[in-house]
Amino acid sequence: MNQPTTADSGQSGGFLAEIKDAVTTRAALLVLGVLALQLAFITSYVGAFHHPKPSEIPFAVAAPAEPVAERSAQQLSQLPGKPLDARAVKDEATALRQIHNRDVDGALVIDPAGKTDRLLVASGGGASLSQALDEIVGLAEKAQGRSVLVVDVAPTDAGDARGLSSFYLVVGWCVGGYLCAAILAISAGARPANIHRAVIRLGALFVYAVAAGLLGTVIAGPVLGALPGSIMALWGLGTLVVFAVGAITLAFQGLAGVVGIGLAILLVVVFGNPSAGGAYPYPLLPPFWKAIGPALPPGAGTYAARSIAYFKGNDAAGPMLVLAGWAVLGSAVTMACAVFRRGKAGAAVGSGLPESPDGDVLPEEEGVR
Repeated sequence: MNQPTTADSGQSGGFLAEIKDAVTTRAALLVLGVLALQLAFITSYVGAFHHPKPSEIPFAVAAPAEPVAERSAQQLSQLPGKPLDARAVKDEATALRQIHNRDVDGALVIDPAGKTDRLLVASGGGASLSQALDEIVGLAEKAQGRSVLVVDVAPTDAGDARGLSSFYLVVGWCVGGYLCAAILAISAGARPANIHRAVIRLGALFVYAVAAGLLGTVIAGPVLGALPGSIMALWGLGTLVVFAVGAITLAFQGLAGVVGIGLAILLVVVFGNPSAGGAYPYPLLPPFWKAIGPALPPGAGTYAARSIAYFKGNDAAGPMLVLAGWAVLGSAVTMACAVFRRGKAGAAVGSGLPESPDGDVLPEEEGVR
């Protein structure tokens, strides 16, 4: 038998060495992290959208006689699966006001003198939600030998197909926010070396957010005619969305370095987008996504954008406060990380260990590798 030559052994050893050098332990772990992120993405989106089911949709019932409204509201609330959370209101004007204030998503106005009632919906709050109300109430009325006439009291704009423009606008703002923060990290180190650089990054992010908020609003509104509403209000919302998402990304990067970009994508894209109420508003989402949606930037932004576009800004204050909270939290964590790392790097320099360009102690000197 032929024995392997020294040259063959050297080539084999060289190839294995090349593999170890090309695919480091850190790279392998990052790839596994990407795989986990991908699987989480698939699970989150498919889990949220594969079986939309209405659950306790806020709904008003109005009738000339209060006992009739109370009885009808009770019957609708007791439908199998509890798709509606119905409550009796004084009259049609009250029901209409509650829809415009976004206290309820629809209303049934009963006509005791005839057999046709009116169903008030607001497709500006989500076309799929209006369709769900039409199906649910239509079947319930049919079982009583009655019919419904659907009236859209807050219709979507002609250029806003199925009311999704607000959702896609907010998604675009979110993408810009975390990409801007990621670029700032890639170009100058994932972790800011000191508090001054952290302030500069946040300042650059704010300037970008102002520009992105305005340009996104102009494109969706005047240019494409896809979304009505106050340009100034949407501009302010866009600025807040972009800055909040960017600040979160900077904060994650300050805590975890480059891995922080993946954490931001996990929060905003994997969990935030499917729970935002875009294709299916909150009452149609499964419990987990329904619960987290209003607390995350995409959901808060989408709800506020629809409120500005179709409900005169009613009920937008809460989502705006959510976004402001994320912006403040992200900025505070970013600054805190910069202060901590500056102190750590200063202590290392005082002990004679060198720094990397972004303020870290070089890992070779720490004995990390």
